[in-house]
Amino acid sequence: MATTEARLLTDRQAPDTALVSSADWRRPAVRYGLGGAHIVLLVLLFVAGLGPILWLAKAAITPTSDTLSTPMALFPHGGTFDNLRHAWTDLRVGRYFWNTVVLAFGSWLCQIVVATTGGFALSILKPKYASIITGLLLTTLFVPAIVLLVPLYIEIVHPPVVHHSFVNSYWAIWLPAGASAFNVVLMKRFFDNLPREIFEAARVDGASGFRMFFSITLPMSRPILGVVSIFALLASWKDFLWPLLVLSDTNGQPLSVRLPAIQAQTELGVFLAALFLASIGPIIGFLIFQRSFLRGSGLSGAVKG
Repeated sequence: MATTEARLLTDRQAPDTALVSSADWRRPAVRYGLGGAHIVLLVLLFVAGLGPILWLAKAAITPTSDTLSTPMALFPHGGTFDNLRHAWTDLRVGRYFWNTVVLAFGSWLCQIVVATTGGFALSILKPKYASIITGLLLTTLFVPAIVLLVPLYIEIVHPPVVHHSFVNSYWAIWLPAGASAFNVVLMKRFFDNLPREIFEAARVDGASGFRMFFSITLPMSRPILGVVSIFALLASWKDFLWPLLVLSDTNGQPLSVRLPAIQAQTELGVFLAALFLASIGPIIGFLIFQRSFLRGSGLSGAVKG
Protein backbone atom coordinates (compact mmCIF):
# COMPACT_ATOMS: atom_id res chain seq x y z
CA MET A 1 0.00 0.00 0.00
CA ALA A 2 2.79 2.35 0.90
CA THR A 3 4.58 1.46 -2.30
CA THR A 4 1.49 2.32 -4.36
CA GLU A 5 1.06 5.67 -2.62
CA ALA A 6 4.73 6.49 -3.16
CA ARG A 7 4.44 5.63 -6.83
CA LEU A 8 1.39 7.84 -7.25
CA LEU A 9 3.17 10.68 -5.47
CA THR A 10 6.19 10.26 -7.73
CA ASP A 11 3.96 10.32 -10.84
CA ARG A 12 2.33 13.53 -9.66
CA GLN A 13 5.66 15.18 -8.96
CA ALA A 14 7.25 14.01 -12.23
CA PRO A 15 7.37 16.72 -14.88
CA ASP A 16 5.03 16.26 -17.85
CA THR A 17 7.28 16.49 -20.90
CA ALA A 18 4.68 15.44 -23.48
CA LEU A 19 3.51 17.83 -26.17
CA VAL A 20 0.02 17.68 -24.67
CA SER A 21 -0.12 17.34 -20.90
CA SER A 22 -2.28 14.73 -19.22
CA ALA A 23 -4.49 17.47 -17.77
CA ASP A 24 -5.13 18.96 -21.20
CA TRP A 25 -5.73 15.50 -22.66
CA ARG A 26 -8.63 14.99 -20.22
CA ARG A 27 -10.45 17.93 -21.76
CA PRO A 28 -12.99 16.68 -24.35
CA ALA A 29 -12.22 19.47 -26.81
CA VAL A 30 -8.51 18.62 -26.86
CA ARG A 31 -9.04 14.86 -26.93
CA TYR A 32 -11.62 14.86 -29.73
CA GLY A 33 -9.79 17.60 -31.65
CA LEU A 34 -6.48 15.74 -31.69
CA GLY A 35 -8.23 12.46 -32.43
CA GLY A 36 -9.99 14.00 -35.41
CA ALA A 37 -6.72 15.54 -36.60
CA HIS A 38 -5.06 12.10 -36.41
CA ILE A 39 -7.83 10.57 -38.50
CA VAL A 40 -7.63 13.34 -41.11
CA LEU A 41 -3.84 13.00 -41.29
CA LEU A 42 -4.14 9.22 -41.68
CA VAL A 43 -6.64 9.64 -44.53
CA LEU A 44 -4.40 12.18 -46.28
CA LEU A 45 -1.40 9.88 -45.99
CA PHE A 46 -3.46 6.99 -47.34
CA VAL A 47 -4.65 9.05 -50.32
CA ALA A 48 -1.17 10.41 -51.05
CA GLY A 49 0.56 7.04 -50.68
CA LEU A 50 -1.90 4.51 -52.07
CA GLY A 51 -4.13 6.79 -54.12
CA PRO A 52 -2.01 6.80 -57.30
CA ILE A 53 -1.48 3.03 -57.14
CA LEU A 54 -5.18 2.35 -56.62
CA TRP A 55 -6.10 4.72 -59.46
CA LEU A 56 -3.61 3.01 -61.75
CA ALA A 57 -5.09 -0.37 -60.85
CA LYS A 58 -8.57 0.98 -61.63
CA ALA A 59 -7.44 2.50 -64.93
CA ALA A 60 -5.80 -0.79 -65.95
CA ILE A 61 -9.21 -2.50 -66.08
CA THR A 62 -11.19 0.50 -67.37
CA PRO A 63 -11.87 1.19 -71.06
CA THR A 64 -9.80 4.00 -72.53
CA SER A 65 -12.89 6.08 -73.39
CA ASP A 66 -14.02 6.05 -69.75
CA THR A 67 -10.55 6.96 -68.51
CA LEU A 68 -10.40 9.94 -70.86
CA SER A 69 -13.95 11.20 -70.24
CA THR A 70 -14.30 10.57 -66.50
CA PRO A 71 -10.87 9.71 -65.08
CA MET A 72 -12.00 9.82 -61.43
CA ALA A 73 -15.22 7.83 -61.89
CA LEU A 74 -15.35 4.27 -60.59
CA PHE A 75 -16.16 2.05 -63.59
CA PRO A 76 -18.95 4.15 -65.17
CA HIS A 77 -19.53 1.52 -67.89
CA GLY A 78 -18.07 -1.53 -66.19
CA GLY A 79 -14.57 -2.94 -66.16
CA THR A 80 -12.67 -5.09 -68.61
CA PHE A 81 -9.48 -7.12 -68.52
CA ASP A 82 -8.76 -6.59 -72.22
CA ASN A 83 -6.19 -3.91 -71.43
CA LEU A 84 -4.18 -6.29 -69.27
CA ARG A 85 -4.41 -9.05 -71.85
CA HIS A 86 -3.30 -6.79 -74.70
CA ALA A 87 -0.49 -5.35 -72.62
CA TRP A 88 0.77 -8.81 -71.62
CA THR A 89 0.60 -10.36 -75.09
CA ASP A 90 0.59 -7.65 -77.78
CA LEU A 91 3.06 -5.33 -76.08
CA ARG A 92 5.10 -8.31 -74.80
CA VAL A 93 5.04 -6.95 -71.28
CA GLY A 94 5.38 -10.52 -70.02
CA ARG A 95 8.73 -10.86 -71.78
CA TYR A 96 10.02 -7.51 -70.54
CA PHE A 97 8.70 -8.22 -67.05
CA TRP A 98 10.72 -11.42 -66.94
CA ASN A 99 13.80 -9.57 -68.19
CA THR A 100 13.36 -7.04 -65.40
CA VAL A 101 13.00 -9.77 -62.79
CA VAL A 102 16.20 -11.47 -63.97
CA LEU A 103 18.11 -8.19 -64.01
CA ALA A 104 16.82 -7.19 -60.57
CA PHE A 105 17.59 -10.58 -59.03
CA GLY A 106 21.11 -10.68 -60.45
CA SER A 107 21.83 -7.11 -59.34
CA TRP A 108 20.45 -7.85 -55.87
CA LEU A 109 22.55 -11.00 -55.53
CA CYS A 110 25.75 -9.25 -56.61
CA GLN A 111 25.13 -6.34 -54.25
CA ILE A 112 24.35 -8.61 -51.30
CA VAL A 113 27.45 -10.76 -51.84
CA VAL A 114 29.82 -7.80 -52.26
CA ALA A 115 28.28 -5.70 -49.46
CA THR A 116 28.19 -8.46 -46.85
CA THR A 117 31.65 -9.86 -47.56
CA GLY A 118 33.21 -6.41 -47.88
CA GLY A 119 31.56 -5.10 -44.72
CA PHE A 120 32.52 -8.27 -42.82
CA ALA A 121 36.15 -8.02 -43.89
CA LEU A 122 36.44 -4.33 -42.97
CA SER A 123 34.51 -4.51 -39.70
CA ILE A 124 35.07 -7.98 -38.23
CA LEU A 125 38.33 -9.24 -39.74
CA LYS A 126 39.86 -5.73 -39.75
CA PRO A 127 43.10 -5.97 -41.73
CA LYS A 128 45.76 -3.32 -41.22
CA TYR A 129 44.68 -1.38 -44.31
CA ALA A 130 40.94 -1.45 -43.45
CA SER A 131 40.85 2.25 -42.58
CA ILE A 132 42.48 3.15 -45.91
CA ILE A 133 39.95 1.10 -47.89
CA THR A 134 37.08 2.60 -45.91
CA GLY A 135 38.36 6.08 -46.65
CA LEU A 136 38.62 5.29 -50.36
CA LEU A 137 35.08 3.90 -50.36
CA LEU A 138 33.77 7.04 -48.70
CA THR A 139 35.64 9.15 -51.25
CA THR A 140 33.88 7.43 -54.15
CA LEU A 141 30.50 8.43 -52.71
CA PHE A 142 31.25 12.04 -53.59
CA VAL A 143 31.72 11.24 -57.30
CA PRO A 144 28.48 11.78 -59.30
CA ALA A 145 27.25 8.63 -61.00
CA ILE A 146 26.84 10.41 -64.34
CA VAL A 147 30.60 11.09 -64.43
CA LEU A 148 31.31 7.35 -64.36
CA LEU A 149 29.17 6.46 -67.38
CA VAL A 150 31.88 6.88 -70.03
CA PRO A 151 34.72 5.03 -68.23
CA LEU A 152 32.31 2.35 -67.08
CA TYR A 153 31.03 1.83 -70.61
CA ILE A 154 34.62 1.53 -71.87
CA GLU A 155 35.30 -1.12 -69.22
CA ILE A 156 32.20 -3.04 -70.27
CA VAL A 157 33.13 -2.93 -73.96
CA HIS A 158 36.82 -3.78 -73.33
CA PRO A 159 37.15 -5.63 -70.00
CA PRO A 160 40.77 -5.67 -68.78
CA VAL A 161 40.99 -9.38 -67.85
CA VAL A 162 38.24 -11.20 -69.73
CA HIS A 163 38.83 -9.41 -73.07
CA HIS A 164 35.27 -10.16 -74.12
CA SER A 165 32.66 -7.45 -74.51
CA PHE A 166 29.72 -7.59 -72.08
CA VAL A 167 27.46 -5.45 -74.28
CA ASN A 168 24.01 -7.03 -74.73
CA SER A 169 24.80 -9.27 -71.78
CA TYR A 170 23.16 -9.10 -68.36
CA TRP A 171 26.61 -9.17 -66.81
CA ALA A 172 26.93 -5.56 -67.99
CA ILE A 173 24.15 -4.76 -65.48
CA TRP A 174 25.02 -7.16 -62.68
CA LEU A 175 28.74 -6.46 -62.29
CA PRO A 176 28.53 -2.63 -62.03
CA ALA A 177 25.59 -3.00 -59.63
CA GLY A 178 27.72 -5.13 -57.32
CA ALA A 179 30.38 -2.42 -57.09
CA SER A 180 28.30 -0.29 -54.72
CA ALA A 181 30.44 1.51 -52.16
CA PHE A 182 27.35 2.79 -50.37
CA ASN A 183 26.15 -0.72 -49.55
CA VAL A 184 29.58 -1.78 -48.30
CA VAL A 185 29.81 1.25 -46.01
CA LEU A 186 26.25 0.66 -44.82
CA MET A 187 27.01 -2.96 -43.99
CA LYS A 188 30.26 -2.04 -42.26
CA ARG A 189 28.51 0.51 -40.05
CA PHE A 190 25.96 -2.11 -39.04
CA PHE A 191 28.62 -4.75 -38.37
CA ASP A 192 30.53 -2.25 -36.21
CA ASN A 193 27.61 -2.21 -33.76
CA LEU A 194 27.44 -5.99 -33.36
CA PRO A 195 28.64 -7.28 -29.94
CA ARG A 196 32.29 -8.19 -30.15
CA GLU A 197 31.99 -10.70 -27.31
CA ILE A 198 30.26 -13.14 -29.66
CA PHE A 199 33.10 -13.04 -32.19
CA GLU A 200 35.75 -13.30 -29.49
CA ALA A 201 34.01 -16.37 -28.08
CA ALA A 202 33.80 -17.84 -31.58
CA ARG A 203 37.54 -17.30 -32.12
CA VAL A 204 38.28 -18.98 -28.79
CA ASP A 205 36.18 -21.96 -29.88
CA GLY A 206 38.21 -22.18 -33.08
CA ALA A 207 35.62 -20.83 -35.53
CA SER A 208 37.02 -19.77 -38.88
CA GLY A 209 36.18 -16.59 -40.73
CA PHE A 210 33.71 -18.42 -42.97
CA ARG A 211 31.98 -19.96 -39.93
CA MET A 212 31.66 -16.57 -38.21
CA PHE A 213 30.32 -15.03 -41.40
CA PHE A 214 27.66 -17.62 -42.18
CA SER A 215 26.69 -18.75 -38.66
CA ILE A 216 26.99 -15.52 -36.64
CA THR A 217 27.10 -12.40 -38.80
CA LEU A 218 24.39 -13.16 -41.35
CA PRO A 219 21.76 -14.32 -38.81
CA MET A 220 22.28 -11.06 -36.88
CA SER A 221 22.10 -8.93 -40.03
CA ARG A 222 18.55 -9.53 -41.18
CA PRO A 223 17.42 -5.90 -40.71
CA ILE A 224 20.26 -4.43 -42.76
CA LEU A 225 19.90 -7.19 -45.36
CA GLY A 226 16.26 -6.17 -45.78
CA VAL A 227 17.24 -2.51 -46.18
CA VAL A 228 19.93 -3.24 -48.77
CA SER A 229 17.61 -5.63 -50.59
CA ILE A 230 14.87 -3.02 -50.95
CA PHE A 231 17.36 -0.40 -52.14
CA ALA A 232 18.91 -2.84 -54.62
CA LEU A 233 15.62 -4.07 -56.06
CA LEU A 234 14.11 -0.61 -56.44
CA ALA A 235 17.27 0.83 -57.99
CA SER A 236 17.50 -2.02 -60.50
CA TRP A 237 13.79 -2.00 -61.31
CA LYS A 238 13.67 1.70 -62.18
CA ASP A 239 17.12 2.04 -63.77
CA PHE A 240 16.78 3.44 -67.28
CA LEU A 241 19.94 5.03 -68.64
CA TRP A 242 22.49 2.27 -68.08
CA PRO A 243 20.32 -0.60 -69.46
CA LEU A 244 19.53 1.62 -72.44
CA LEU A 245 23.25 2.02 -73.17
CA VAL A 246 24.43 -1.57 -72.77
CA LEU A 247 21.34 -3.52 -73.90
CA SER A 248 20.62 -2.59 -77.51
CA ASP A 249 18.72 -5.82 -78.23
CA THR A 250 15.04 -5.11 -77.54
CA ASN A 251 14.37 -8.74 -76.62
CA GLY A 252 16.61 -8.39 -73.58
CA GLN A 253 15.61 -4.92 -72.39
CA PRO A 254 13.70 -4.37 -69.14
CA LEU A 255 10.39 -2.61 -68.61
CA SER A 256 12.04 0.68 -67.67
CA VAL A 257 13.52 0.90 -71.19
CA ARG A 258 10.73 -0.59 -73.27
CA LEU A 259 7.72 1.23 -71.77
CA PRO A 260 8.88 4.75 -72.81
CA ALA A 261 9.70 3.39 -76.27
CA ILE A 262 6.20 1.99 -76.87
CA GLN A 263 4.24 4.82 -75.25
CA ALA A 264 3.69 6.88 -78.41
CA GLN A 265 2.09 4.08 -80.46
CA THR A 266 0.09 2.47 -77.63
CA GLU A 267 -3.51 3.07 -76.59
CA LEU A 268 -3.80 4.86 -73.25
CA GLY A 269 -5.72 2.11 -71.47
CA VAL A 270 -3.31 -0.57 -72.61
CA PHE A 271 -0.32 1.56 -71.64
CA LEU A 272 -1.77 2.20 -68.16
CA ALA A 273 -2.27 -1.55 -67.82
CA ALA A 274 1.40 -2.06 -68.73
CA LEU A 275 2.41 0.51 -66.11
CA PHE A 276 0.34 -1.30 -63.51
CA LEU A 277 2.00 -4.62 -64.36
CA ALA A 278 5.40 -2.93 -64.12
CA SER A 279 4.59 -1.62 -60.63
CA ILE A 280 3.78 -5.07 -59.26
CA GLY A 281 7.44 -6.02 -58.88
CA PRO A 282 8.48 -3.28 -56.42
CA ILE A 283 5.29 -3.79 -54.41
CA ILE A 284 5.96 -7.52 -54.04
CA GLY A 285 9.60 -6.83 -53.17
CA PHE A 286 8.62 -4.44 -50.40
CA LEU A 287 6.03 -6.87 -49.01
CA ILE A 288 8.68 -9.60 -48.88
CA PHE A 289 11.34 -7.52 -47.14
CA GLN A 290 9.15 -5.19 -45.06
CA ARG A 291 9.48 -7.24 -41.87
CA SER A 292 13.27 -7.15 -42.02
CA PHE A 293 13.16 -3.50 -43.09
CA LEU A 294 11.01 -2.41 -40.14
CA ARG A 295 12.57 -4.64 -37.51
CA GLY A 296 14.57 -2.65 -35.01
CA SER A 297 16.99 -5.31 -33.83
CA GLY A 298 18.53 -8.34 -35.43
CA LEU A 299 20.39 -9.64 -32.40
CA SER A 300 17.69 -11.90 -30.97
CA GLY A 301 18.68 -14.93 -33.01
CA ALA A 302 22.35 -14.68 -32.10
CA VAL A 303 22.37 -14.01 -28.37
CA LYS A 304 20.03 -16.82 -27.33
CA GLY A 305 21.49 -19.21 -24.83
